[in-house]
Amino acid sequence: MTDSTPEENKRHAEKMAKVQTARAKMMAEKTVTKGLIIVHTGTGKGKSSSAFGMIMRCIGHGFPCALVQFIKGARVSADRQLLEDRFSDICQVYVMGEGFTWDTQDRERDVAAAGRAWDKAKELIRDPNNRMVLLDELNIALRYGYIDAQDVVDFLQAEKPHMTHVVITGRNAPDALIEMADLVTEMKEIKHPFRKQGIAAQAGVEF
Repeated sequence: MTDSTPEENKRHAEKMAKVQTARAKMMAEKTVTKGLIIVHTGTGKGKSSSAFGMIMRCIGHGFPCALVQFIKGARVSADRQLLEDRFSDICQVYVMGEGFTWDTQDRERDVAAAGRAWDKAKELIRDPNNRMVLLDELNIALRYGYIDAQDVVDFLQAEKPHMTHVVITGRNAPDALIEMADLVTEMKEIKHPFRKQGIAAQAGVEF
């Protein structure tokens, strides 16, 4: 790496000053605050991990929050365990799922579990004290028809308190949910060690 010349430093400073001015103008125009509907979907890894990070950010601000796990509840995860062990005073955790659908192999049982989880989710979302509610793997329950997607959309539009954020994770988010959401991120898989190298799920990475 070579040192910059005085002329290059001058051009860079002028360019960054313009960027700073434009950025400040843009931020000054952003004055609206509201609770967001946030969807993390796609085939790539990191949907739930990102959502748990948002929960930790809320905790860092001292905001009460809550988590409902729809599918993966049967398997212990360190991030969920951390919430239960260290932050139960500010973050409610409800493990409502019984495991992956191919483990239970019982549709009626899965539908009943998803229904109970959705009832709990609605209760938590209705409570204006909760700044953020994470519905982990709700999209999976919607994909398999355990919960009606339009019911979810209608409830969020009608009953979510103005300043409550709701984060929804899972592959194959339905179009109706994507359409009404404020923020949608699609995780795209480029490369995964499980598929390409036969490497098993590992503590600290997957759970």
